[in-house]
Amino acid sequence: MSGQLERCEREWHELEGEFQELQETHRIYRQKLEELTSLQTLCSGSINKQKTRLKDLKHTLQRYKHHASREEAELIQQMSANIKERQNVFFDMEAYLPKKNGLYLNLVLGNVNVTLLSNQANCVTFCGGVYQCRFAYKDEYEKFKLYLTIILLLGAVACRFVLHYRVTDEVFNFLLVWYYCTLTIRESILISNGSRIKGWWVSHHYVSTFLSGVMLTWLCPVPAILLPEGLPLQAAGSGREESSGPHGGRVPVLDVAGPHLPPAFPVLWPFLAALQCRHVV
Repeated sequence: MSGQLERCEREWHELEGEFQELQETHRIYRQKLEELTSLQTLCSGSINKQKTRLKDLKHTLQRYKHHASREEAELIQQMSANIKERQNVFFDMEAYLPKKNGLYLNLVLGNVNVTLLSNQANCVTFCGGVYQCRFAYKDEYEKFKLYLTIILLLGAVACRFVLHYRVTDEVFNFLLVWYYCTLTIRESILISNGSRIKGWWVSHHYVSTFLSGVMLTWLCPVPAILLPEGLPLQAAGSGREESSGPHGGRVPVLDVAGPHLPPAFPVLWPFLAALQCRHVV
């Protein structure tokens, strides 16, 4: 027992020494973190000040350009080109600085910093969490698109030729909604970190998210309360003879010529007709 107690005591002293080193390392880490935050604030303020002054200078040059001589016009053109190049440099610099999220990221994630601080292909531990570096995050984004595209293609084929069930259709459409929502979030994070993703590409995914949501809710039955009063009765009795009607005693399911229908119903007719055709198919 005495030998085991001595080993435990030696291990405790070793742990105590390592703990002292850990405390010192953590103190240095917090100090560097505070310095980093101060440098980020200083750089952001300086960039904003430079942008404002360059903007004023550009407007002044544009006003003076109409009354300048040939040599002065060449000088103004050169300065304008330098200003444009400087703005591109600011864009690259801001990619490494915290910035306010756009409306979409604020709605989805809240006011959280999504800036990735390194271009290396590995991951680093920063601010108490694992922050994937820029290239690694971009690589994960590409892998996510590839794998989910393959899964969705297989799922579409299975739903079309193998699994003819309403539940599988709803699961597939829910997967589509989740896929496109996740894509838009990841692309917004990449744009916040300086990625030059084309606007039409992101807009295409927003539209796809909306259409996937329509497909998901399209499978749900239309509540009777959303239909005109006479339509459910006509749909239920479409196979029986009616005592009166504009079609020889038989009233079609989607007859919009009846005087009992509200004036706004012709606007809804194409959607209800498409719904009816889908159920027939």
